[in-house]
Amino acid sequence: QVQLVESGGGLVQAGGSLRLSCAASKSAFSFNDRGWYRQAPGKQRELVATITSSGTIMVADSVKGRFTISGDNAKNTVYLQMNNLKPEDTGVYYCNAKGGLGDFWGRGTQVTVSS
Repeated sequence: QVQLVESGGGLVQAGGSLRLSCAASKSAFSFNDRGWYRQAPGKQRELVATITSSGTIMVADSVKGRFTISGDNAKNTVYLQMNNLKPEDTGVYYCNAKGGLGDFWGRGTQVTVSS
């Protein structure tokens, strides 16, 4: 079984920054795709950013230019650097990893942006 553990969420004022981390219990090379999703209150979970094993990156239009996804394969960790945060970025952020072992989710970390 694969475990994904997120960290780095918190409360920040609009315009501030946070960096989320997601550490996997398996090698990064076990996954074809890793990424971040978020769910705001009363809304469906949505994609934020993903990175493939070959380094291809996809970022949602709503966060493009503000959020950056990166991976450290030696640490089996994927990061989400979030800058210029807005109140609409508030939500629970979930780490996801997909590959031959299956499709796995972390428990989520809360990000709250105050205006």
